[in-house]
Amino acid sequence: MTKTPQFETVKPMRKLYFPPLLQLLIYGIAGYIAAASIPELAYRSAFSFWASLTFGLMGMIILLASVRSFAKAGATVNPIEPEKAERLVTSGLYRFTRNPMYLGMLLVLLAAALAFQNIAAVIGPLLFFTSITLLQIIPEERVLERTFGNAFATYRQQTRRWI
Repeated sequence: MTKTPQFETVKPMRKLYFPPLLQLLIYGIAGYIAAASIPELAYRSAFSFWASLTFGLMGMIILLASVRSFAKAGATVNPIEPEKAERLVTSGLYRFTRNPMYLGMLLVLLAAALAFQNIAAVIGPLLFFTSITLLQIIPEERVLERTFGNAFATYRQQTRRWI
């Protein structure tokens, strides 16, 4: 007989102390500092301005829709202690990407990089993508696999990490 995931005990992992919103802020500032520090890489483009607005709006919509999916499922969005997850959310945008919240944040950072109109600003989104994958997503996925077993393994096989 298979155990029901909500009754399994998951060994607590160490807390994740670099929360995604803090990463968003730090890497947004890093992009700004890079742009301000290397004015030789600046450019001017009306397209960049409109693309920035588009990416920013898309990112905010994706972020809000993702949080709404968690709220509808009665799940917590707390990224610090993923072992406290009680529900595996696979509806809404989670049908298309396992990490729509982080995708939304990445789009906001890309929007900021475009708004700064300096190629050096791309360092912010690149660092965020790398950091959020290594320090947040991979540890979260390990916990979700231990917590939800085959349900998460199936979900992971059917749904891409990013897009």
